Amino acid sequence: MRHVPIADGVCDLVLPCRDEAPALAVLLPKVPAQLHVIVVDNGSSDATADVAARLGASVVHEDEPGYGAAVAAGLAAATRPVVAFMDGDGSFDPADLAALVDDVAAGRADLAAGRRRPVAAGTWPWHARAGNALAVRLLHRRVGLPLSDLAAMRACRREALLALGVHDRRFGYPVEMLRRAAAAGWTFSEHDVAYHPRAAGTRSKVSGSVRGTLRTARDFTRALS
Repeated sequence: MRHVPIADGVCDLVLPCRDEAPALAVLLPKVPAQLHVIVVDNGSSDATADVAARLGASVVHEDEPGYGAAVAAGLAAATRPVVAFMDGDGSFDPADLAALVDDVAAGRADLAAGRRRPVAAGTWPWHARAGNALAVRLLHRRVGLPLSDLAAMRACRREALLALGVHDRRFGYPVEMLRRAAAAGWTFSEHDVAYHPRAAGTRSKVSGSVRGTLRTARDFTRALS
């Protein structure tokens, strides 16, 4: 993956979080200094907000549960021309954001996405991977989406994303966002990004269980309609 410098003042990084204090303690010091971090505390019962604030992130509180609700709150708080998103559980290396942000800032893509490449066996459970692959395949058939992953790490223009008017406030948000972006004629780029086991002391709300994946699949289906 290309590693390029990120210009100051260009990009906000939104981290939707719920009970991610152990992960943030390790993750936030790794974020490139040029990125302004917005941690959206989505109803945490641990010290997520305190850890984020102590390590220099802006903290937004969103009481409505759901990934989409947290993303929307972070987007509303963002002010820079480019906005990036990734999970706050320690599964991504924030250094990998540089090439994505650069693609968008340079005008090579309207949306730049990370294509997850697990670094260890078991990092991406089979049921979560299968749900992701199915959603991507359906998006390709319906709107010609050229990506091979659901863009859990991504960057795009803030104003353009706001204009899409994504409504989903649960786990269907990425699917609706990509569907609307493809239908609007956005251009896409995709880069391999390392996908690590999530931080110790945290648990996935999506891939942590088959039940969680099935709930997410239900939200995906609704977002495709």
